[in-house]
Amino acid sequence: MTTKPDTIKISIMEKEEISATHADLYVTIKGTSLVSGSEAMKKAKEVNQLIEALTSLGLKSEAFFLQGVHLEQTGGALLKSSNAVYRLKIRCEDLEKLAAILDVISSQKNATLERIEWRYDEDETRQQLLSRALENAKKKAQQVAHALGVNLIGVYDYLETPMDDEAPRFQMQAAPMFRGAAAPAEQNLEMDIQHTKTLHLHVDIWYRVSEFQD
Repeated sequence: MTTKPDTIKISIMEKEEISATHADLYVTIKGTSLVSGSEAMKKAKEVNQLIEALTSLGLKSEAFFLQGVHLEQTGGALLKSSNAVYRLKIRCEDLEKLAAILDVISSQKNATLERIEWRYDEDETRQQLLSRALENAKKKAQQVAHALGVNLIGVYDYLETPMDDEAPRFQMQAAPMFRGAAAPAEQNLEMDIQHTKTLHLHVDIWYRVSEFQD
């Protein structure tokens, strides 16, 4: 065990709950034709149909990212008798529109929502946690030093440990999250349309102290 002579150790834990500010929706779309590259966004009928429906909600073209195309051969010539599965990421910047976006996706019989990834603007909150932790650590160190009859003369060592604790999410009884119009009516479609997580910051500070004061 490493010793730190002539020090007192102060440990502080701060936390703050924050809400998601935007989300990425991952959708697969089964198409009846194969179009590769950026042209798939316009020329693959099923993909374009979904994008146009979402654009009518106010989503911009920058919100759609084609992540890949998977070919499903059903027999015969490879390209002539194959279905294409398009993997699309949709960025929802305004969570007020998320319910409407989910409604549009569920109305597309060839579309499947695979998952939602929640995104956070957390830099400012992390800075606030650090400021609070350092301020509270210093106050506590001053109180301890005064009670012990010594003075603080500096910092010997410092360690901070950030942690994230996400709130539990509603999970479907079967994956994927939901399909479009082909989904059974009794399937559980319960899910979050807002999400939170808690930021934790644990700070350990070893303060150097003087000898006992007379």
